Amino acid sequence: MAVSVTKRAVPRDVDDLDLLIEGFELSLQAANKSPKTIDTYREAARQFSAFLDEMGMPREPRHIRREHVEAWVVSLLGRWKPATASNRFRALQQFFKFLVEEGEVQDSPLAHMRPPMVPVDPPPVLGLQELQKMLAACRGDRFEELRDTAILRLFMTTGARLAEAATLQVTDVVIARDLRFVQVLGKGRKRRNLPLDNKTARSLNRYLRERSRRPGAHETDALWLGHRGPMTVSGVQQVVRRRGREAGLGEVNPHALRHSFAHSFLRAGGQESDLMQLAGWSSRAMVERYGAALRSERAHEAHRRLGIGDRL
Repeated sequence: MAVSVTKRAVPRDVDDLDLLIEGFELSLQAANKSPKTIDTYREAARQFSAFLDEMGMPREPRHIRREHVEAWVVSLLGRWKPATASNRFRALQQFFKFLVEEGEVQDSPLAHMRPPMVPVDPPPVLGLQELQKMLAACRGDRFEELRDTAILRLFMTTGARLAEAATLQVTDVVIARDLRFVQVLGKGRKRRNLPLDNKTARSLNRYLRERSRRPGAHETDALWLGHRGPMTVSGVQQVVRRRGREAGLGEVNPHALRHSFAHSFLRAGGQESDLMQLAGWSSRAMVERYGAALRSERAHEAHRRLGIGDRL
């Protein structure tokens, strides 16, 4: 007897997108996605849901069309940078991929859409003198000065992300005669080793020695300590911003130090593939941004060297 096989029927509409977003979050947790990834995906789905409400557009998954998503993207571009709008778009793609897999919709309205184009905008970088001013702002032998010097040097010489550097454990720091690195936990829960130069290794060693003398230091494995125990990610970020202000540079974000590391690495002749490994990038998009900055810089240097205007 022949058995007929039919395509899975799409179930009834779900009026409340909040329930679907909750299921989406649970699926991400089950897939062991990082908390930051989960937050980004969930926030994008919630923003889209709020937009549909505000504009009086259909909330039922089967009735959401490409034009509804396009209107949302336009609203994002009106409030945020293209990179942010692109990030939200890609997150919403994952939400509708989940809906397809769950049988809530047959096809995603984003299936044939492309994310907003992100212009190649070279990120701002700090020069050598500016970096030295920040280090000079925390020169000294007290605990905070040793700690802040180690934090700044780590950002400046490894290109670590804020979350990667701020959540380091003491055991993640390896300083031996022929082996010097810190092991960070990056995006996608991928671990990688970042090599340490002599000065950064020395700064970390001096900080670790002073750290061992702090009350309660042996009760936690967190590398960075504040007045009340382990420092938070926000606390480490505030260290960088404060030292930037003290150096007369305004509020410097840790990401600017990451930019500066990548720029310096390529300018010194480092290979792009090596930079991708050190920075924890899985695509060449970010490398292209720094490459564009260097191409512009080289063009300006060539213009000055040739002295075209001096001949007129």
